Amino acid sequence: MSTENEGTADPSDQAAPSPHTPSPHTQAAPPAPPAAPPAAPPVTPPAPPVAPPAPEPVTEPVTAVQEPVTAVQEPVHAAASAAPAPAPAPAPASDAAGGWPPAPPVTPAWGAPVPPAPEAPRKRTGGLVAAVLVAALVAGGVGGGIGYWAATQRDGDSNGSTTVSSGEAPSSFKRDPGTVAAVAAKALPSVVTIQAKSGGTDGEGGTGTGFVYDREGHIVTNNHVVASAAQGGTLKATFSNGKTYDAEVVGRAEGYDVAVIKLKNAPSDLTPLPLGNSEKVAVGDSTIAIGAPFGLSNTVTTGIISAKNRPVASGDGGGGKSSYMSALQTDASINPGNSGGPLLDASGAVIGINSAIQSAGSGYGQSQAGSIGLGFAIPVNQAKNVAEQLIKTGKPVYPVIGATVNMQDRGEGAVIADQGTGGTAAITPNGPAAKAGLKPGDVITAFDDRQIDSGPTLISEIWTHKPGDAVKIAYQRGGKTQTTTVTLGERTGDS
Repeated sequence: MSTENEGTADPSDQAAPSPHTPSPHTQAAPPAPPAAPPAAPPVTPPAPPVAPPAPEPVTEPVTAVQEPVTAVQEPVHAAASAAPAPAPAPAPASDAAGGWPPAPPVTPAWGAPVPPAPEAPRKRTGGLVAAVLVAALVAGGVGGGIGYWAATQRDGDSNGSTTVSSGEAPSSFKRDPGTVAAVAAKALPSVVTIQAKSGGTDGEGGTGTGFVYDREGHIVTNNHVVASAAQGGTLKATFSNGKTYDAEVVGRAEGYDVAVIKLKNAPSDLTPLPLGNSEKVAVGDSTIAIGAPFGLSNTVTTGIISAKNRPVASGDGGGGKSSYMSALQTDASINPGNSGGPLLDASGAVIGINSAIQSAGSGYGQSQAGSIGLGFAIPVNQAKNVAEQLIKTGKPVYPVIGATVNMQDRGEGAVIADQGTGGTAAITPNGPAAKAGLKPGDVITAFDDRQIDSGPTLISEIWTHKPGDAVKIAYQRGGKTQTTTVTLGERTGDS
């Protein structure tokens, strides 16, 4: 509230007595009166000198400040009652002969100090308002009420204070759709924290995240979240409302790092999260990650899509095969425990499954190091295909080209090895690569118009497709670039 009018004189208080009166010891004989009386009506003169200055009268402005300080009336009253108000000084009588004012003070004796001249009446009101302001500030910090009073007095406003207390937010207050709070509030009831324990005596396991996929109780998560419980272990899923359900593994895909579990005695009011389209995601789009980092369930973090089609190879948690993904990269804070949780867009649709992080001093994968803003999610289009296959058959199906490539070197492409695992042929006889004319030593540099710089990059791109897709491939042989078309085959299971 503005206080710019504090201490400003009230124009209506012209008759207030001056705070300074001349000393009676300096009075002299009055000079001769003027030749003619003034044309204007006589003005009320200052009060005659008195021995001690009378205490200042409590004038009307004092009562005007009582209403704004209702909340601290008791302290304000105590301050106001410290000095009782004296009776107003009587107005001086006019001259009986001609209505002349009384004589002014006499000229002081030579060398005597000159008393200060009386100040304008406005100073009395200013000093009074300042005194009331100090009392109000000491009592309850309501100096703003004085400014409001002064402003309304100047404008001739006789209304009371219009200050309104906001109080608490109404219970009907809702966040606007599309805000992080609104998206999180809608999604959290469909996200679960997963506790996995192995069937061994030591009960090893860990904590991860998953989300409701359908009303039948299927939960989608990462394979490495549930791998420890896959062989005779136990799984529990806890919702944001605190309810916990036992669960069992439906199927796992080590290569995709995707798994589906199902709740036992699933509740009837499950709400699946809507699935977005990861192909339509653009760099810079907002992201919201939900999970249980380091066991802290129902944690929500935000960021953006910082890159797309990022080739990532990470361990599957079982100490065996690696998983490969053409990942969505995000700077939303993702830590161990976020694995398997949804990565949402601004509308609340799932665009990916949080799966891996890049930590300082380590490679891709889940470790106990914290987030440095490099998180990776499996695109939901790929995860959906895998989940549907796992629900249908319990086993994953992978698209393949029928060739073994070097997974170590990174350079200008993926090199087809001279021989396969265990001394087998590098090119599967009568397989997709063989039918397309590829040979050992060929360097694949592009796959479906995507640049290829290594074996993991090639695998991650292949697994974004389905068996039967026809894909254009560019490769180098003998220093020359050639192209061919490969119709992808399939492999069932992780064996």
